[in-house]
Amino acid sequence: MTQPLGDLRIIDLSRIVAGPLATQIFGDYGAEVIKIEQPGVGDDCRQWAPPVAPDGQATYFFAVNRNKKGVTLNLKHPEGQAILKALVARADVLVENFKPGTMEELGLGDETLRAVNPRLIYCAISGFGATGPYRERAGYDAMLQGFTGLMSITGEPDGPPVKAGVALIDVITALFAHGAILAALHARERTGQGQKVELSLMECGIAALINAATGYLIGGEVQGRWGSAHPSLVPYQAFRARDDYLMVGAGNERLWRAFCRVLGAPEWADDPRYDGNARRVAHREELVRLIEERLAGRDRDDWVAAFAAAGLPAGPINDVAQVFEDPQVRHRGMVEEVEHPSAGRIRLVGIPVKFSGTPATIRSAPPLLGEHTDEVLGTLLGYSAETCARLRADGVI
Repeated sequence: MTQPLGDLRIIDLSRIVAGPLATQIFGDYGAEVIKIEQPGVGDDCRQWAPPVAPDGQATYFFAVNRNKKGVTLNLKHPEGQAILKALVARADVLVENFKPGTMEELGLGDETLRAVNPRLIYCAISGFGATGPYRERAGYDAMLQGFTGLMSITGEPDGPPVKAGVALIDVITALFAHGAILAALHARERTGQGQKVELSLMECGIAALINAATGYLIGGEVQGRWGSAHPSLVPYQAFRARDDYLMVGAGNERLWRAFCRVLGAPEWADDPRYDGNARRVAHREELVRLIEERLAGRDRDDWVAAFAAAGLPAGPINDVAQVFEDPQVRHRGMVEEVEHPSAGRIRLVGIPVKFSGTPATIRSAPPLLGEHTDEVLGTLLGYSAETCARLRADGVI
């Protein structure tokens, strides 16, 4: 079967997480993704270790670079620039996340490359945006979690601000970038013309504030830290059972009544103090205490099973190892194995989207630095082995 995006070619100049994750999704959906890295150096996160794979490579790089061909190219060298332009002429999309203005300084900016290929979708990702007083600032995920307010609403009420355990704004930005590129490709079908797509971690992080943002913009309230609890729903948080923690929530009155029945306290459903979510929020502290007393009588997995049987959203708070050993996770194909040229057989996170007619697949492991340089230059540009050897000797590739 063909894959959803099997007719696309992506030039990936990005590093770290946001850009590489966006292009990896294209690769998972069948696009040919050519990852271009600096010779002898490569993507920064190749060095972000520990943990490491069996061959000593940083596992961080493995997270966002599968289904790509690895090419090294010196973009400061005139021949390297000429090679990039030749690749762009044969591509649909280019993604980069250099500091704004860097590509223009190299003579490889949006206007230059779209003159080479007017159908090119040029996607630029930055920390704070291509214009404005902060355009020159470096933008790493953790700093943007602070800047956008995400850290201010994460953590316990009486504790310090806390960042998410993964580069969450990078991930959010990658998803925005992927969708925006697809939208631009769709527009190209009507107009025949490419365009520039520009986005930043700052803007995507702010967009991800959703109800915390509208709570301030419309309601005038500045959300604080609620730990695992929800500022607008009760009960909706982590609770400790006899042996461990679980997450459970009752988002409407039907679920609240079911929750009370499972806890063995059906009388709570008719208690005027808890009649309606607004009253439960007003009596949050006392209600949470009563719930915790009930939950302390049984083990976590017993409660999870009981809540699930009653149709309540509930689940264990797993560690990462427990996640990947879970039977439902396994059943849905969220662990896949692939052969890596130096690390051997490795396990990767599976593809979360399932297509009924054009399935996405993991076809190749993340590439070694420059692994496919000769192949890409030979296949796409007609370069001979001798030419590639000269370019390598000259520091071009």
